This record gives sequence, C-alpha cells and structure tokens, in this order.
Amino acid sequence: MTYKLHHFHLVCSDLDQMIHFFTKTLQGKFIAFRKFGTSNGACIDLGGAPIYLRCAREGEEITGDSPRPTYGYNHLGLAVEDLDAAYAELTAQGFVFTTLPTVTPTGVKMAFFQGPDKIVIELVQEKC
Repeated sequence: MTYKLHHFHLVCSDLDQMIHFFTKTLQGKFIAFRKFGTSNGACIDLGGAPIYLRCAREGEEITGDSPRPTYGYNHLGLAVEDLDAAYAELTAQGFVFTTLPTVTPTGVKMAFFQGPDKIVIELVQEKC
C-alpha cells in the first residue's frame, strides 16, 4: 500500500483571517469556499498541497493550544528558498518566531513561528 498526503485540514476561529494568511502571507492560491458538513470553510492550494480550512461547528468546543506538547498536530512544515528573507518578511508583518533561524547539524536551516490561531509553522531551507 502506498500513502501520500491528500490534504491538511485546520479548524479556525476566523475564516477570513486564515484565508488571508494562507493566500497573502504565504502566497497560496484561493480555490473556493465550501461547506464541511454544517460548517463554512475554504480550500487553498499551497504550493500543490491542499489546505482545507473550516470554522467551528455550532456547539463544537475548540480548546486551542496547550502550554505543553500534546499528541496529534504539532506543526506544519513549509519549504522556502531563502529562510532569512522569509524571516525578515514575516517579522516585518508582526509574526512571532518561537525559534530563530538556525542551521542544524545536517546543514538544513529552520525556524518556527506562530500563525493565526497559534498554529505552529516551521520554515525549512534545504542545505544552505
């Protein structure tokens, strides 16, 4: 059996804010608004990877992040050509980096920042 990523699905508190983040900040392509069951949502193409966004359903309790690691979603990793330029662009827009650009022992440069709804995003620049 072969598996491959089909999509990434995020629940968000503000659909418009999340669409803006993925399309304007991260240069994704808006595909369409859609319903996910009874909830409003949208589809974004982020470099060929489908990102599905949806609002909380009526009566659904969304708990947010935890002060310590939890099982399940940890972060979304995005490849960039120039991590220093991405870092400068995102910090100028007010995004907070939790890990500054760092080169790993394997020669990969990486950094982590928080997006809307405190989603954690890792930026990765292959061998620099």
